[in-house]
Amino acid sequence: MPAMRRRFYPPLPPFEMPPARTLNVPGRGEMFFRDTGGDGPVVLLLHGWMATADLNWYGAYGALMSAGYRVLAVDHRGHGRGLRPLSRFRLAGCAGDAADLLRTLGVAPVVVVGYSMGGAIAQLVARDHPDVVSGLVLSGTAQHWKDPQVRRTWRTMGALGLLLSLAPRGTWRAGFRRAGLRDSPETAWLQSELLRHSARDIAEAGRELGRFDSRPWLPTVTARSSSAVVLTTQDDLVPPYKQRELAAALGAKVFEAPIRHIQLVSHADVYNPELLAAIAAVSSPEAGAQAA
Repeated sequence: MPAMRRRFYPPLPPFEMPPARTLNVPGRGEMFFRDTGGDGPVVLLLHGWMATADLNWYGAYGALMSAGYRVLAVDHRGHGRGLRPLSRFRLAGCAGDAADLLRTLGVAPVVVVGYSMGGAIAQLVARDHPDVVSGLVLSGTAQHWKDPQVRRTWRTMGALGLLLSLAPRGTWRAGFRRAGLRDSPETAWLQSELLRHSARDIAEAGRELGRFDSRPWLPTVTARSSSAVVLTTQDDLVPPYKQRELAAALGAKVFEAPIRHIQLVSHADVYNPELLAAIAAVSSPEAGAQAA
C-alpha cells in the first residue's frame, strides 16, 4: 500500500478575528494591530514571546468585546506582522511602539494587559510611558528571568535562531510533533502565523528576556498606576512563585487561573473570567484614587 500523503490545509483562522488595521505611526513605521472598535473603555493586549496577538489572545477577544471593551492587540516587532526595523530587537523598543500607537490613535490612557514577554513589555510601558497607562494587568510573567536554569535556556537562543533561519518550516513542524499536534486546519493556521516571524528577532527576544530585570525600578511603576496580576497557578514556564513575587512587588491584586502557560486559548473558559475581573479591578474609580 502506498504511503499516505500528508494533507495540506489552507491557513485559515479558527474563527473570524477582529478587524485588522495598519497605521503609519510617526517615528516607528506601519504597524499592524487588531481593533474591535466601539466606544467602550480601551484595553491594549500585549502578547508573549514567539506568539502573535492572535495566537496569544484569540481566545479572549470575544469575552472582552462582550464585556463592552474596545480591544487593541498589536504584533510586536519581529513577531507576526510586526515592525521590521533595522535595529536590534529590544523590549524597550516594543514598549515605545505600543505607546506611540496609542498616542497616534488618540485613545490614551488605557488599561495595558501583558502576558509572558508581553508582561515585561507592559512593565516598560508603565515605566517609560506612564501617560498612556490607566491601569496595568500582568499575567504569566515575572520581574526577571535570571535564575540559573532559565539563563541556561536563553543560551540556546542563537541555535534556535539559526534553525529558524535555515529551515523554518521543518523546525516548527518538528516542534508541533513533539507537542503531539497532528496536521489539521488549526495547526496549518498556527504554523502559518509562526512562519511570519523574523528568526533573528525571535532569537534576540529570548536573549532580551534573559537580560530583563525590573526589580530596581518596579516601585516607581507601583506609585503611578493601579495593577493586578492574573496568576497562572499551574504554569510550567514562568513558575507561580515568581508571579507572586511580582504581585508582591507591585502591591497588586491577585486573580488565580489554574492553567498552564500555553493554555490561554484551550482553557479560555477558566482564564477569561479572571482576566475580566482583573481589568475591572484596575479600571474602578477606587483603583485610580489608590494609585493617585
